[in-house]
Amino acid sequence: MQVSLHKPEIKLESLKEDIKDFLKTSGWEKKLQNAVYSELNVFPSPCHPAAPPEHMKEPLAYMRKAQGSWEKRILKSLNSMCTELSIPLAQKRPASEQKELLNKWNEMGTDEPDLSLFRPVYAPKDFLEVLMNLRNPNYENGEQPSFRNHLGLIQVPLKVKDIPELKEDFSELGLNTGQLGIDDSAQVPPEFFENEHVRVGQKVLAEQDSAAAQQYVRQGCPTALRADLWALILNISNQPEDILYYEQLKSNVIQYDLLVDSLIYKDVKLTASNDDYYFVFEDYLYQVLLCFSRDTSVLDHFTYSSATPPKSYIRGKLGIEEYAVFYPPNVAPLCFLYHEPSKLYQIFREMYVRFFFRLHSISSHPSGIVSLCLLFETLLQTHLPQLFYHLREIGAQPLRISFKWMVRAFSGYLATDQLLLLWDRILGYNSLEVLAVLAAAVFAFRAVNLMEVTSLAAAEAVLADLSTLKVMPLLQIFLFATVT
Repeated sequence: MQVSLHKPEIKLESLKEDIKDFLKTSGWEKKLQNAVYSELNVFPSPCHPAAPPEHMKEPLAYMRKAQGSWEKRILKSLNSMCTELSIPLAQKRPASEQKELLNKWNEMGTDEPDLSLFRPVYAPKDFLEVLMNLRNPNYENGEQPSFRNHLGLIQVPLKVKDIPELKEDFSELGLNTGQLGIDDSAQVPPEFFENEHVRVGQKVLAEQDSAAAQQYVRQGCPTALRADLWALILNISNQPEDILYYEQLKSNVIQYDLLVDSLIYKDVKLTASNDDYYFVFEDYLYQVLLCFSRDTSVLDHFTYSSATPPKSYIRGKLGIEEYAVFYPPNVAPLCFLYHEPSKLYQIFREMYVRFFFRLHSISSHPSGIVSLCLLFETLLQTHLPQLFYHLREIGAQPLRISFKWMVRAFSGYLATDQLLLLWDRILGYNSLEVLAVLAAAVFAFRAVNLMEVTSLAAAEAVLADLSTLKVMPLLQIFLFATVT
């Protein structure tokens, strides 16, 4: 705008209107709108002016206290590992090691370091135990059963949506609306829905409008347009300065060795390396996650997260947020969409600070893992009471099975095309609630078999393989064909 003042077509007497016209014709108006829309999607609504700063992070004191205790437990586990193995949290790599790492940067999957002594910091079941023990001290928790008791594992009084409210929120998933994942099957002629949907998607991309893109993906993304549409929604353009920033992070990885590096290696080796879909992306995963562990811009999300980063500094200059990356939601599905490491990195970072961090921190947010667990249990208890009660009686509480699906956003459980259709809806609705709905829909789909099991192991066996499931029919039937 400042530069435009020197242009001859900008007149002093009509300065405001002339600058507005300049922003429109130059394309900057759209970029500003997208940037503002992105901020509105990420940051919470302003609190009351008199509210203390911690209320922006998490309004409920008992949730803040539980999150603080969980962080201390993780740090204690880390510190004891450092002591046992005589390994510092961070140290500078010798010059020879730096050179070796730089040479094999694109082949890190071939490296086989001895990780036998490193143990995962925590498993999903450890986190679930913490959530199960959450209690609101202001709420009467009588031992005697009453009509107010929730029969599930989560015992905190948070407001979650019922089916009518979910129907209203997810109205675009209705039976009368075209959906990729249903209406693009081989049995449906493409001229009925798919061709027109692709044409509209191309128009949305041409307009470069983030809000329109977000609305569009609620009906699913065509495979050929998904990478560009997601980048538009997340307001990522991969400019030269972004590529340079990624290279700086890479340089930090080369120079410094962190304890978290070994944990990342172990996590990838135990998960993606053994996965039929993702093993080919092993090198990408190391690159993205190692850079992520050095990215201090990720710290900004702690202004609206219940979590607080433990800070560690190498040689007094590099701030590292350790624990957030020990249990990263799987970055692997994004590797199918983005082939330049810098853009892949930016998309993952933005998905993390918008959505995935909520899956491993304790908060009362509607998309937080506590609310998702409660929503899942409430949906099952309300709409499949016989199944819920049966599984509870045999010691197979449904949440013990579904928790790992939700905490990983179903990554590693669904077939990749189905997972990307699910994540389309997460981006489209700016919410993780669809994870809880899908988890309940899976139980509904397998209800007949589950009614016959007599143990937790048998129930887990019935639900062991989700790779053949079709996400959109399950969601549609559960939300719009359930009797309320």
